[in-house]
Amino acid sequence: MSAINAAAFSSYAARAKGGAMFFAVFGAAWMVLWNQRAMQGTGLVYLLIGIVGLTLAGLAVQRHQQYKAYADDNSPAAQRAGRLFHVINAAQWVIILVGGNVLANMSLTEWVTPFAMLIIGLHFLPLASVFKVPGHFWFGLVMSVFAVTYPFVFSQGAADPYGCLGAGLLLWGYACLKLMGIPAAQDMKAI
Repeated sequence: MSAINAAAFSSYAARAKGGAMFFAVFGAAWMVLWNQRAMQGTGLVYLLIGIVGLTLAGLAVQRHQQYKAYADDNSPAAQRAGRLFHVINAAQWVIILVGGNVLANMSLTEWVTPFAMLIIGLHFLPLASVFKVPGHFWFGLVMSVFAVTYPFVFSQGAADPYGCLGAGLLLWGYACLKLMGIPAAQDMKAI
């Protein structure tokens, strides 16, 4: 097998594991939040969210399994990227928790959701460089712009539940884009 194929296969494994799988799960979480706020927790909608979320996550797991033998998880660069990811992710959650508490204590609880969405979007900007995935930068930018604009566009402002729907659809859409970039390996020996 050529070095180009090995590098491509390693990239496929990482995209499936670190990208599509997480986007599917967190997209489903935002969709559940939307269902609770907009639809009062309709059971059929939960079922649809579960089906789509599990389908996307299942496809990501399947693609990761196909290519995990080629994953370069133990290289110094991959370990460094993993450490940076954990630092950025921890900072994201600390900022969301502290900022959310500050907003709640200022009686601005309706702004916690767009604030969290903004921080989530912004955390993708450095991750684009860490993982060398330019799509993360553009996704983070779109998510951040959505978080800043929807409170001024949607009828219920910052408390509008359709902000959660938008975040969920953005994450699921990005999961689909990640999966579309990973070919299904029918016969690994032929590759």
